[in-house]
Amino acid sequence: METVGSVAELWRFPVKSMKGEQLREVTITERGVLGDRAYALIDTATGKVASAKSVKLFPDLLACRAAFVEAPRAKREVPPVRIDLPNGRSVTSDSRDVDGALSAYFRRDVTLARVAPDDFTIDQYHPDVEGADPGGNRDTVVAQKLGSALFAVLGMESPVPVGAFFDVFPLSVMTTSTLTRLNEVRPQSRFEPRRFRMNVIVKTDRPGFVENAWVGRELGLGDGARINVALLDPRCVMTTLAQEDLPRDVDVLRTLVHHNTMQVGDLGQFPCAGVYATVAVQGTVRTGDHVTIA
Repeated sequence: METVGSVAELWRFPVKSMKGEQLREVTITERGVLGDRAYALIDTATGKVASAKSVKLFPDLLACRAAFVEAPRAKREVPPVRIDLPNGRSVTSDSRDVDGALSAYFRRDVTLARVAPDDFTIDQYHPDVEGADPGGNRDTVVAQKLGSALFAVLGMESPVPVGAFFDVFPLSVMTTSTLTRLNEVRPQSRFEPRRFRMNVIVKTDRPGFVENAWVGRELGLGDGARINVALLDPRCVMTTLAQEDLPRDVDVLRTLVHHNTMQVGDLGQFPCAGVYATVAVQGTVRTGDHVTIA
């Protein structure tokens, strides 16, 4: 085992595409960070999952903040979540008017769900960035299957269970080295963890896109949890969107295209930042814990 760094930040996102919670300690289960992506909005008219990647229909999802009313516990029902809307109103998932309040805010009929549809699909906007999508989509919206529905189409075993709201894998990791490198090559932009919505940020000292070399290897997080790095993380319009004081910045994606376009499995070449992982051994992870690689 070789020490590669330490845990700098831990994040959980109770509602898909909303602001999350930065934590000092998380429980890693076979389904990733306990409570992560536990809820999502479903567009009643289309049956699709609402995503900030659908920039025209749900431009304000990232402006909403979601937090559990109490800490989730393993092997227990997920607790209610409180959603703070930009208009100053707050609503909890167990309130009778939660769907009405959210529908009124987004001006579309939506429901807050705990289980993803079997045909988990979002409307994903592809910005006008050359090389960002191996399919060649630019300045257009494409219906994109995610989660277990994506792997069913690919004819592959899914790393996430049916009904989960994860895009592809249950856990995501990024190094500070990657963020440092991006800020070096494009200092006019702001490459911050918030843009990338990762579960674990690892503080590392080595230069460059360190985690590119981690695919296929096992990471230890602290003294208990072990994760298998499965795939590079392809990036999309999500990284370019405004969040609080972070401005909208399409050059974030262009920078990744120019400096870290990588082959992702058999799927093609994508601009990447960070990695996806599955859980080998469950455990508790805290900020400051050492990170090892095998």
